[in-house]
Amino acid sequence: MSDIQTRKIFAGGRIRRLRRDLGLTQAQMAEGLGVSPSYLNLVERDQRPLSAQLILKLAKSYDVNLKTFAADDSTRIHSDLQEVFADPLLESTNLTPADLVDLARNSGAAAQAIVMLYRAYRQQVERTANIADHIEDVNAVKNTNLAMPVDEVRDFYVSNKSYFHELEVAAETLWETTLSKSEDLSLGLRRHLRGHGVTVKIMPSEHMNQFLYRFDRHSSRLFLSDSLNPSTQRFQIAMQIALMEHSGLINEIIAREGFRHDDTRRLLRIALSNYFAAAVLMPYEQFLRTAEKKRYDIQLLCQRFEVSYEQACHRLTTLQRPGAQGVEFFFVRIDRAGNISKRLSATGFYFTRFGGACPRWNVHEVFRNPGRIITQLVQMPDKSAYLSISRTVEGVQTGYHGSEIEHAIGLGCNIRDASKTIYADGYDLSDDRLLTPIGPNCRLCERPACAYRAFPPINRALVIDENLRGISPFLFKEID
Repeated sequence: MSDIQTRKIFAGGRIRRLRRDLGLTQAQMAEGLGVSPSYLNLVERDQRPLSAQLILKLAKSYDVNLKTFAADDSTRIHSDLQEVFADPLLESTNLTPADLVDLARNSGAAAQAIVMLYRAYRQQVERTANIADHIEDVNAVKNTNLAMPVDEVRDFYVSNKSYFHELEVAAETLWETTLSKSEDLSLGLRRHLRGHGVTVKIMPSEHMNQFLYRFDRHSSRLFLSDSLNPSTQRFQIAMQIALMEHSGLINEIIAREGFRHDDTRRLLRIALSNYFAAAVLMPYEQFLRTAEKKRYDIQLLCQRFEVSYEQACHRLTTLQRPGAQGVEFFFVRIDRAGNISKRLSATGFYFTRFGGACPRWNVHEVFRNPGRIITQLVQMPDKSAYLSISRTVEGVQTGYHGSEIEHAIGLGCNIRDASKTIYADGYDLSDDRLLTPIGPNCRLCERPACAYRAFPPINRALVIDENLRGISPFLFKEID
């Protein structure tokens, strides 16, 4: 039997987003599906699971892919719960892995509440530690307020599968009515912004202080640093157009979620403006069609749309339009120290909220091979397997006396979709021996024989025996 037939599926958030994207009220959608508005309301609030009949009606009536509901949020919530209950603070609860699976699948709202409470606790611990470390640094104390909003923004993107239909439509409208008629995209963007009375001025970096772009409301000028490459300059102009033309739409999208923190709302305004900018530079239908034709060759996409490698990778994670979906990719950006500064996932690939990535994952190796794409087949502890694509990218050029800014970009997809990409060529995707076992990070990974292990798993008791020495520097008790 299929996953849809055998599991209780709670996907209220997805139903609600679909209904809003279609511009329907609960009563209108309920009538179309042949159910009562009160029942649909319970489904949207995850108080009733989706029945197989209702899923089939949704697929037939609104051209929805069935796997949208098969791949529910329980996998992500379960991963979050594993991290929560791995904390030594909760080790006395003695919950089994099966208990966490049941909690994630059958009580999704309660599980999410537990994760939120734990996250708030962790953030408070980190803020306290940060204040203690930087008690004399007033700016550092102020910045500790940003951690929680950043997590809320990331969760918002995950819950929406990194796709915002209204912004896509707005970007396509701008492209079709204005930019497609311009021989030069940069000139077209500047001309359109000039229609709002705003001019663009490229400034020497030494005159911009530490800023890369700055909008001066008084003079209606957008200042861009000459240290930005042309694709990033175009991106910033498109972002400014989003703030000028679609501020109301962006605020409406944010208001639906009822965020409490002002910082969260401000960060989301920036994030959604960036989303619009990417959709302008890489229009959905054109980008998806080209990606499929080129078998997701990122370098060819960069050439075709005149964008940076990071911009193209980021855009690939957003191709989740119902009825016109691309391959589901995850995206991560890390620095040489392993710190994760960006992470997005339309797949079940799990990134930890605290700590770095697994050292066995080749996203770290690319720093030894700058500019070269390296591929790898990896397997997570839950046996899910992925094709990983990694490469370094350079940041803003700061000159001879400046610091070299370099990040690694990790992009990947479930192994079942890997053959759709050019990066799977040469791999026998059915050969499990090619899979490299990796984990979220050392503290959460329970693989016993790993020479790369830097820390013992926090939910396993250490075995300390002077007469034993294993491959791993840490020995620990395995699950009974």
